[in-house]
Amino acid sequence: MTTLNHTGVSHTVFRLLGVPGLEDQHMWISIPFILSYIIALLGNSLLIFIILTKRSLHEPMYLFLCMLSGADIVLSTSIVPQALAIFWFDAGEISLDCCITQVFFITSTFIFESGILLAMAFDRYIAICYPLRYTSLLTYSLIGKIGVSIILRSNGTIFPIIFLLKRLTFCRNNILPNTACKHIILARISCNDIRVNVWYGFFVLMSTLVLDVVIIFVSYVLILRAIFHMPSQDARHKALNTCGSHVCVIILFYGPGIFSALTQRFGRHISPHIHVLLANVYILVPPMLNPIIYGIKTKQIRDQVVHVLFTKHT
Repeated sequence: MTTLNHTGVSHTVFRLLGVPGLEDQHMWISIPFILSYIIALLGNSLLIFIILTKRSLHEPMYLFLCMLSGADIVLSTSIVPQALAIFWFDAGEISLDCCITQVFFITSTFIFESGILLAMAFDRYIAICYPLRYTSLLTYSLIGKIGVSIILRSNGTIFPIIFLLKRLTFCRNNILPNTACKHIILARISCNDIRVNVWYGFFVLMSTLVLDVVIIFVSYVLILRAIFHMPSQDARHKALNTCGSHVCVIILFYGPGIFSALTQRFGRHISPHIHVLLANVYILVPPMLNPIIYGIKTKQIRDQVVHVLFTKHT
């Protein structure tokens, strides 16, 4: 006899607990959330404004960075307002449709960002390995096609998850021990066999994030080989410097996510609130630090930021 035979109830409203076990500390936990959100909004909005308004920055690397900043804003907005509502007002109730919508935006935006980082690695590969053909290869038309392809991939791979979740019956409970809705967390409280959800989630992970990491790694092996074959030390230093910001952002993006995934897989003895906090780190930190990294390490952007913020206009 299956669980479905015991009850005809299927929950359509769920309750997000925030950080389980630390409910009395929610007000303090909200401080890094709101600070990171404000910095992410201001930093990425400024970056987008500068890149779009300064024609000197209408180059492939900066256009991809503009896309990354837009995705950072969407990713932060997909989770932080909901988390703050839980921390400040204990407003953790969320409908099934809103929960699935949040799953879609968080996951698809994360995959979109991974695709943009891959495109930026391709940009650096062309710039360093084929500098004379850079402008002829990376045209505005190609950049647009790459952007559309990344959007179609991120939305297309996540779209089936909507139906995989909608088919489930949630008769077990309606408590989600997290600050946001996640695909597997939601699936686990259902009464159905969720092997299809698990295997499809694994397929999405392997065909997007893991594949992107492998291609980025290979591209940087080729980039480094080209750099160390340069005859001039100054040329090598300049080439390495142009890749520095991108490498930092790659580590910042994939590092916490991989660490969080490993702790969830192998850290059964770790407290649930640690898992939740780690899962939030890889969504909160990259959008906050990405514009800072590029602002500090990229001279063209740094000069424009100084001009916009500190130059007096008559």
